[in-house]
Amino acid sequence: KKDGTLTAVQAELVVDAGAYASLSTKVLKRATTHATGPYNISHAKVDCYAMYTNNPPAGAFRGFGVTQSAFAVESNMDIVARELGMDPLELRRKNALRVGSTTATGQVLRESVGLVDCIDWVRDRVRELEEKPAPDAGFTEPRIGWGIACAYKNTGFGGGAPDNAGAEVEVYPDGAATGRDVQVRASSADLGQGLTTVLAQIAAEVLGLRFEQVSVLLSDTDLTPDGGPTTASRQTFVTGNAARLATDGMRERLSFVAAEHWDVPPESIRFEEGELRTEDHAVPFAQAAEWLIEEGREPRLRYRYHAPETRPLGEGGDMHFAFGYSAQAAQVAVDKETGKVQVLRIVAAADGGRALNPQAMLGQVEGGIVMGIGTALTEEFRLEEGIPQTRRWKDYKTPQLGDMPEMAIYLVEHPTSTGPFGAKGVGELPSIPTAPAICNAIFDATGARVYALPAKAEEIKRATR
Repeated sequence: KKDGTLTAVQAELVVDAGAYASLSTKVLKRATTHATGPYNISHAKVDCYAMYTNNPPAGAFRGFGVTQSAFAVESNMDIVARELGMDPLELRRKNALRVGSTTATGQVLRESVGLVDCIDWVRDRVRELEEKPAPDAGFTEPRIGWGIACAYKNTGFGGGAPDNAGAEVEVYPDGAATGRDVQVRASSADLGQGLTTVLAQIAAEVLGLRFEQVSVLLSDTDLTPDGGPTTASRQTFVTGNAARLATDGMRERLSFVAAEHWDVPPESIRFEEGELRTEDHAVPFAQAAEWLIEEGREPRLRYRYHAPETRPLGEGGDMHFAFGYSAQAAQVAVDKETGKVQVLRIVAAADGGRALNPQAMLGQVEGGIVMGIGTALTEEFRLEEGIPQTRRWKDYKTPQLGDMPEMAIYLVEHPTSTGPFGAKGVGELPSIPTAPAICNAIFDATGARVYALPAKAEEIKRATR
């Protein structure tokens, strides 16, 4: 409408699956269900096709299809805003999903929707930065522009798929086995996203211990319960809940043992600073573990957590049990002579629920931005007649240190009631809006619209001229 209200989206997605479908249909489904962007839209028609070709089979990448559809959605939002003579940021804010909104798949969002807060923080930070000189890009005649993009991404498998994970906790009377008082075990993989730290933090929080008193064992399938794949931004939520509930059970077990020793109600016992305490008693955690073993009770407890039920696409209801939300703005400089693009600043806000480890979460957002810069400007897997032409890292051209912009990042914490201490997870979310934000900034600087990634200098130069 003329006032910027979105009424409908029609989209068609076609993917090159290669010789075997592999994960193509699953990636495509996620791209499709997110193809309207994180916006209130009354009507949607989205068709998708996975095509068999003579190219190599394709697999999963951070964002799992949403990265691709978000590029189209957010580019279109920029085009629409300019046709309306409207601020692209305000168009997004006007139509942003909120608590009570219904997604394109028919899911009503009942809680934990921090998109408007993300947009507002990005808007205010950009206004501050616009009052300051832009960083030097090293170009003789740079053209400077800002671009905005938003994104949302599901947590967990969704779509009716069973989503569960197991965790085991064991307490030690002397810490002899591990050098710690407690060990948490899960078979899930830590790929650098910080799962080890988060599980230790969760156990320490529940049992009133210092972080250093907890060790974590991952991925040894002889010793750890199945945690499912490290995918779908699910580990903090699903394995984190398994660890929380396992340690809750162990806390209850230790409380009963101490209550018997002190002849007090179990609920009166507090777990604080590495001790079990009441008004009149206090013992070190290790002593309580020793009492547990002396009474012949099991010092090990295993719990399997099952995530909230979801529904398959087309059946209505909750297709996912949680979503993360993000807004990003990019400032770029474009060399008038060559079309080369330098990203000067990225302003990013992300809602991944409660940040259990804020520093690690900031690192996740920074890493996602770096990947998004590569997606936007440098990374390309080239094929000719089904034969890969990109065979070495130097041909693929990942971002280098000199490509890094200034970053301003803010964590918007809208807790979800079902996550561990309110966490949703943030694994894939930060890499999704970066590329469209950069390409919208390129248009703002030059008037050249990027329709395919990566954005190539020679094409930008040609379009600008």
